[in-house]
Amino acid sequence: MLMFFSMATAQNLEGSWLLVEVDHQPVNDRETLRIYMDNYFAQGTKEAGTNKFISALGGEYSLNDLYTETYDFSTEDLSALGETREYEPVEIQKNLLNLTAEDGTTYTWRRISDDTNDLSGNWVITGRQRDGKLNRSTPGARRTIKILGGDRFQWVAFNSETGDFSGTGGGTYTAEDGKYTEHIEFFSRDDSRVGASLDFDYKVKDGEWHHCGKSSKGDPIYEIWSPYAEAYKE
Repeated sequence: MLMFFSMATAQNLEGSWLLVEVDHQPVNDRETLRIYMDNYFAQGTKEAGTNKFISALGGEYSLNDLYTETYDFSTEDLSALGETREYEPVEIQKNLLNLTAEDGTTYTWRRISDDTNDLSGNWVITGRQRDGKLNRSTPGARRTIKILGGDRFQWVAFNSETGDFSGTGGGTYTAEDGKYTEHIEFFSRDDSRVGASLDFDYKVKDGEWHHCGKSSKGDPIYEIWSPYAEAYKE
């Protein structure tokens, strides 16, 4: 046990992960992807072999004496919002993460990627241009986040106080030389968007992500994203 604990604390969870087993049985009927970045995680699930969205889950996590998750959003269990759940023991071996819940259920995750670039992190939208005017906002309970870790991204729009969930989407991405490209693999609002690729221009200025191009509907956008931890600093 002590050996596994020391291995877990010495390694970093940041990056993207795929759920491969539950209670040591292969997960074949669905695809669940999770991103860890900046002490936050987001998770999206769709049916295997189709584009049908199933669920989303996410919030803060910590890896100290125990691994804990505190949920900001959950489409399957609203009662979990604000709740902190513990998992033990934490085992990380050969890019496999094993978590055991309090009820004894075991989850095995396989690391997909731990690549990093200048957009790796957890972001919240704090600016949007409308009718040629850039409007800045201070994020509150109602928020839109975008988390990028490894080679994966996921955006989520939700209200952390009421549990209202507006939507999520995610997939793979690249960010290089000022060009940001998303390849959509799941989209809760419209699964016909799955398979599309969206290209944007970006720059990181004064620690903020400036993002412009066209939305999945073809509308022009200019957005500013701020580091989540900075926006919600107490």
